[in-house]
Amino acid sequence: MSTNKGQMPTDSINFSGRRIGAGFPVFVIAEAGLNHNGSLEMALQLVDAAKQASADCVKFQKRDVSNLAISDVLEAEDRRFPSLGSTYRGIRERLEFGEAEYREVIQHCRSKEIQFLCTAFDIASIEFLSALDVGAFKLASHSLTNMPLIECAASTGKPVFLSTGMCTFDEIDRSVEFFQKRETPLALFHCVSVYPHKAEEANLSLMDAIRERYQVPVGYSGHELGHLPTLVAVARGAAAIERHFTMDKTLEGFDHRISLEPHELSNMIRDIRMAEASLGTRKKEITEAEWTTRRKYHVSIVSKAAIAAGTLIEESMLGTKNPGLGIESYLISEVVGRRTRQNIPADSLIQWEMLEKS
Repeated sequence: MSTNKGQMPTDSINFSGRRIGAGFPVFVIAEAGLNHNGSLEMALQLVDAAKQASADCVKFQKRDVSNLAISDVLEAEDRRFPSLGSTYRGIRERLEFGEAEYREVIQHCRSKEIQFLCTAFDIASIEFLSALDVGAFKLASHSLTNMPLIECAASTGKPVFLSTGMCTFDEIDRSVEFFQKRETPLALFHCVSVYPHKAEEANLSLMDAIRERYQVPVGYSGHELGHLPTLVAVARGAAAIERHFTMDKTLEGFDHRISLEPHELSNMIRDIRMAEASLGTRKKEITEAEWTTRRKYHVSIVSKAAIAAGTLIEESMLGTKNPGLGIESYLISEVVGRRTRQNIPADSLIQWEMLEKS
């Protein structure tokens, strides 16, 4: 089932001048998220690290904490991260940036020539980011069924990156159809909402089903340890990759443990570029490097014994051996029946100039 009733299917979208989709390089999003731990200095370091690792984009997160959950949840004691707070509200508020911090982060991204992206978790955050003139919005998997948020994001007219973890196809259908009716540029991310998840839980074949069903660019937002499933996703045609990263996995906070450190992020991106380069094209061509091997190992037509000039060649006089520098073996029927123009030594490559024209 395709839900593209209001919008023609598209293989790519435009994010601030960068095309993302089929036929374009994999768009790598380094997910800083809240791994800055409320420190602007660390946020700027994360931008630098993402750029150093050759990421295309660095992504943060924005929440309106007061409307994040009911009071009982916000005020509940939370001892997971003592350095960040003692209640869920306290921890969340400690991790949030205001306008001044985000303007500095965005300016730093521009100076480093790396794209800025931010996940908006609520309508207030969409409005907050719109005021900063961001180029697109990311919506998390658990926002896919939040129709007021979907409507707000669509109303901006900006591209939307939407994750699809822990959702059914019926739920994805509803949100995708809403975006497509409003002609919102849309990319979907296959995601497994387990932190971390095992490689065998990645279910990367689902990317194909999502792409076929909705006919939009499909990426992969991974939460595995290491990056093998990420490379498999690239091989399966992921238009974009999103992975968490941190300056230090041992820091307190929600996502540090499942994140890549800067050297791991750099290695992953290096491997992504190698993986996509190895995919090549659908053309079947002999490369220059292959010609060297072909000339060495392909078989050519050879003389089994010495053949005197003027001899009418019979098939019994011929064999096939390498190197592949003579007449190709599949042309043996065109050699049989011709007369030789010169003496041909035994165990020699047959060349066309040794033969009379047929």
